[in-house]
Amino acid sequence: MDDPATEARRWWSQALDDRAFVGDMATEAQYFGEACSLAQQAAEKAVKACLYATGRPEVIGHAVREFVLDLAGLEPKFKDVVAQAARLDGLPGGTPFHTLSATDLHSVREDMEAVFSAAERFLQTRGILEGST
Repeated sequence: MDDPATEARRWWSQALDDRAFVGDMATEAQYFGEACSLAQQAAEKAVKACLYATGRPEVIGHAVREFVLDLAGLEPKFKDVVAQAARLDGLPGGTPFHTLSATDLHSVREDMEAVFSAAERFLQTRGILEGST
């Protein structure tokens, strides 16, 4: 693994790219299922960036809620986004492109943004990021 700061920035950068794509899909008003799934993955990458910033050599898994709970032990503000993280992990079943709508994507984006906000603050306080994104 690269040094923790480099690895954290790498994951954060990919999270931002995924987040931008989710925004594009919302603007285009299409591919709601894919955009909702990618919103969960973007939030996952954002919190993985935080975990790598703590010096973890490896972060395995996909559960945003579990990662947020781990981080809450280091930064209490993560406790404020546990519910949003859980909703991202629990996207409805079925066939996503049949099941998910623009309304769902709006809700998922709000949850994703809450997780991003907590992650960004965490990375800024650790000196990984400067300013805001």
